[in-house]
Amino acid sequence: MRPYFFFSYARRDHLAGGAFVDQFFTDLRDELARIEPEAGPGELAYRDTERLRVGDDWERQLSRMVGASRTMVALYSPAYFASDYCGREWTAFDLRTRRHEEQTGESVSALIPVLWEPPPEDLPAEVRRIQYVQHDFGAEYAAGGLRHLLRTDPHGAAYRSVVRVIAERVREAAAWRVAEQRDLDLGRVEGFFPVPEIAVPAGRSSLVRLFVVARWTGDRAVAANGDRVPPQRSGTPAAAGTDGAGGSDERYHGGWYGAHPRDWAPYHPPRLPSLAVQAQQVITRAGHSTSLETVGDDLADALDRARENNEVSVLLVDPWAAGREPYRQALRDFDRQNHPVTAVLLPDSSDDPPPGPARARLWEGVREVFARTWLHRSGPEPLFRIHVRRERFERELLSTVTVAQNRLLDQIDDDPVTARAQFGLGPDPRPMPGLTIPAWPPPAASRPPEPPAPAGPPLPRPGSTPGNGAAPGARAARREETVPPATRAPSEGEADR
Repeated sequence: MRPYFFFSYARRDHLAGGAFVDQFFTDLRDELARIEPEAGPGELAYRDTERLRVGDDWERQLSRMVGASRTMVALYSPAYFASDYCGREWTAFDLRTRRHEEQTGESVSALIPVLWEPPPEDLPAEVRRIQYVQHDFGAEYAAGGLRHLLRTDPHGAAYRSVVRVIAERVREAAAWRVAEQRDLDLGRVEGFFPVPEIAVPAGRSSLVRLFVVARWTGDRAVAANGDRVPPQRSGTPAAAGTDGAGGSDERYHGGWYGAHPRDWAPYHPPRLPSLAVQAQQVITRAGHSTSLETVGDDLADALDRARENNEVSVLLVDPWAAGREPYRQALRDFDRQNHPVTAVLLPDSSDDPPPGPARARLWEGVREVFARTWLHRSGPEPLFRIHVRRERFERELLSTVTVAQNRLLDQIDDDPVTARAQFGLGPDPRPMPGLTIPAWPPPAASRPPEPPAPAGPPLPRPGSTPGNGAAPGARAARREETVPPATRAPSEGEADR
């Protein structure tokens, strides 16, 4: 097998923002599949995390695929040029293209750089000879890289344009079929980098991973009420009172849908942007970055990885989709496990369906799927919130994100001062105005001196029974509650490939 492209990236970039790396890889592979429909699913791309299995000789496997892949897509960043193994992958593939040119006279641009983050200035001459920025990618890409585009507008025109151009480049270069190198051994390759003395910045972003559970127009399974999901174009909610095809006046059940679950608009009347995009905008305005994914069979693993990377997650769940596959089993598995920094929000329009047996059946089905989580919906700071109405959606979303990030902060086992600094907090936090709840009575040191007791029998004290002189009940300690800024700790380092 000769994949169209080998995906070369730094492990540290994945640890600092794995959801962004995952999204770009998936989007690039899907775009390539669209423009090259004859390629089989396993032929499109190679990435170590998707192909390596327990017991595999990882270095031998990577060597074989670097030697066989038709192109290489390399994610340039400070971490990439600080990685010894990325240097070996890059150098080995570059030597393949040079050898091909010497043998055939054909110069093939099969090593395709993608600017993930601005790289260091002092790059090796071998790297600088390959152009990695082009003007039609835009000024934002040139200044901040693809990760910046994903953080600010993960489905925007600028990002999609870069994905399309890179996919076209892969297809064009793959058609030349650079000669395969079957005896490649990456362990013996002396890479052109790592570049000496490159400081890789610690991850400081607070990434919130959004997962969508919703139906879409391609889903033709019969819903709980017997109706079919109405056809509708992506991102264009139909006007109220139509079914998107002009053939029915019946209200949609579960909201308005598009060509992808992220197009779901649950409230009436529907508005643009979709709920998922609205959630991303709200979280971004609050100073965090986001990623957007659709729930799949690997939901539990994805949530575990997020927690290991000090990231919180939010599930946006369509009540009409929760009890049906492909989501039902994944959500049931989630419910049985412990995910203390994951929030679940179920938006709801009060008349969808109207109060009655159908509505009762719908929410009973949701309760069955979230059997354990349902019990925690009314706690002091619940992360499971149902019947979220339009006017409260943004507030509920930000509230759960803050609660989840504070819980994540509480679970960090590192030195408290260092941990707080990583979260952008000072070493000696003070109560925020308006958020301090003093108990009564205050400590003795802060009370004014009591006046001399008047002559006569002692007066009863608060909390005592008149006449018995009993001491008051246990005195409440002075209590302060502070809410630290919502952010996350950086990921811990990990050895590169």
